[in-house]
Amino acid sequence: MNQVLVGTDGSDSGTAAVRWAAEEAVRRALPLRIVHAVAPWLYETPVDPRFASIRVWLLSQGGTVVDEAVAAAREREPEVAVEGELVPGPATRMLLGRAGEVAMLVLGRSGMGAAGLVLGSTTLQVVAHSPVPVVVVRGLAPEARREVVVGVDTAATGEAAIALAFEEAALRTAPLRVVHAWWHPASSAPGDIRPLVYDPQAMAEDELRRIEEALTPWREKWPDVEVVPEVVHGRAVRVLAEATERADLLVVGTRGRGGFKGLLLGSVSHALLHRAKCPLAVVPATR
Repeated sequence: MNQVLVGTDGSDSGTAAVRWAAEEAVRRALPLRIVHAVAPWLYETPVDPRFASIRVWLLSQGGTVVDEAVAAAREREPEVAVEGELVPGPATRMLLGRAGEVAMLVLGRSGMGAAGLVLGSTTLQVVAHSPVPVVVVRGLAPEARREVVVGVDTAATGEAAIALAFEEAALRTAPLRVVHAWWHPASSAPGDIRPLVYDPQAMAEDELRRIEEALTPWREKWPDVEVVPEVVHGRAVRVLAEATERADLLVVGTRGRGGFKGLLLGSVSHALLHRAKCPLAVVPATR
């Protein structure tokens, strides 16, 4: 857990991820490792010597991707301690294989997937299965917006996301906006019946009170972080997507309620991967 790991494919999105990762590594005083995956057969001795030149050319191209990524990282953060590596194997398997050894994974939002998709297949699979926080970077704003946003509910499953959000806000000396979106009255205990008629203002005040109570221990742990609680009536995806227009980073947790063991990605975090307008950190509940 002593480095920031970023995967790149040489695309614009991959380069944006490298630049963001360089900034994050400096903020955390951690080294940065940049990796680029190539086909495993490139490391095998070809039976047909005619393939040798192709193999050398492809490896050379991969090396160029790594070299340019390292240069981009140093250009963004001259003080960053960075190393680049060309590795064999499928990108998803390679990144997930190293996830348990790093503090954070960083990826671009597109690239390494089918042409025309907003979200690359490698990115989606890594976010869905990673045991550590994954930051997905689409692009960087020209200027810092000086705000971190975290989407929360009142469930304990969001604690890992809240912890990372407070940490990021402290590292940036930025305010933390804690956003809770509610759509209809929720049951407070098993067997409760949701009311058919309710006062929206009263419900909003009740939701804010619950969020304030949940934030009390975090305020005590991070007293220097300015916290701005915000309760909004609306669908979580829409509310949080709108919040990304003024944020440097959006942090969300995962519920992982699907039918596949080890699949951590929830519906809200999945939707935000396509709609967030700033870097998105997806934090597994098991962090």
